[in-house]
Amino acid sequence: MLKRIIIVTLISIVVSTQAYASVTDVVKMSVDEVVRIVSNKDMKKNPLKRRKALKQAIDAIFDYSEMSKRSLGRNWDDRTPAERKQFVALFETLLENSYADKIESYNNEKIEYLNETEDGNYAEVRSRILTPSHDYFSLDYRLMDEKGSWKVYDVVIEGVSLVSNYRSQFDRIISQHNYNELLKKLQTRSNEIQAR
Repeated sequence: MLKRIIIVTLISIVVSTQAYASVTDVVKMSVDEVVRIVSNKDMKKNPLKRRKALKQAIDAIFDYSEMSKRSLGRNWDDRTPAERKQFVALFETLLENSYADKIESYNNEKIEYLNETEDGNYAEVRSRILTPSHDYFSLDYRLMDEKGSWKVYDVVIEGVSLVSNYRSQFDRIISQHNYNELLKKLQTRSNEIQAR
């Protein structure tokens, strides 16, 4: 119970300090919290508890609504408010678990923050990860300011935008089939994730 309170407190600190920190500091605080969770020996013994803590840490910085809207692209405007809500929930499950799966394979890689750029309500934080084999790969975060808090709306890995990648896949499914087929595929994937 005490560990749970500490985790919630740390996440609250991350969220409440966003208005005062640089964009890089916001990303770094969130990434540090995620690394702390995956490195915690007690958490490794309890995968469900670890996944729940990761979900809270990821949710504190990711803007799933904006990511969903951008990933659905031009098809977003055709959706009703209820359809949008359903899509965001399914896409959130997909992203949370895809991101958490990758994070859980963390093996003490070194993270370097290279620079940040700000343009009004938008910012990008560039970083790179040094792997145990001494290879680097780039990992950049695109954020937007939402009422004084920086939130991630896209992640760019080795120059490939996560949002653009999903948008291409979703456009293809919708054009070859229809929107309901996309929902069906996302629902199937969501059910598979939740059954684990």
